[in-house]
Amino acid sequence: MSFVTLQNALSHWTPFFAASAFVLSLVLLGVFAYLERRITRLTGGRNSSLEETLAVLNRDMKEVHTFRAELESYLKLAESRLRGAVSGVGIVRFNPFREGNGGNQSFSLALIDEHGSGAVISTLYSRDRVGVYAKPVDKGRSNFELSDEEREAIAKAAAAIAGHKKV
Repeated sequence: MSFVTLQNALSHWTPFFAASAFVLSLVLLGVFAYLERRITRLTGGRNSSLEETLAVLNRDMKEVHTFRAELESYLKLAESRLRGAVSGVGIVRFNPFREGNGGNQSFSLALIDEHGSGAVISTLYSRDRVGVYAKPVDKGRSNFELSDEEREAIAKAAAAIAGHKKV
């Protein structure tokens, strides 16, 4: 092939090479703009480097871990305090004389925590006086003799606690 035919062929294909180079440069500019948008989004829109963004994210993660540890510690404390709070209430109304239609004016009220400890308060109502009695409860039992109504009130309070735990 002679130099003239090569020159002729190049002059014939030169506009196609130029157009191809132009199209390739447009495609590369589009890719560059796309990558620039992604890097901007990755750095959070700041005018900072990727290393600075990673350092900020690392610091934020350390703060989140510290906050989580503090929150877990607080929740353990709150949980232990709640276990000792009154969480079960049971009440039984009754007529202590079992005769007549005086109504169920007397009652036994049990107030216990999750461990079954607390107190049971009973009132005995009659026409001329009202008696109020309180007995300590430890793990569902008392050192004092409990009436049937007091035992029933404690059982209702324990059932209320069991119902709370299922939820």
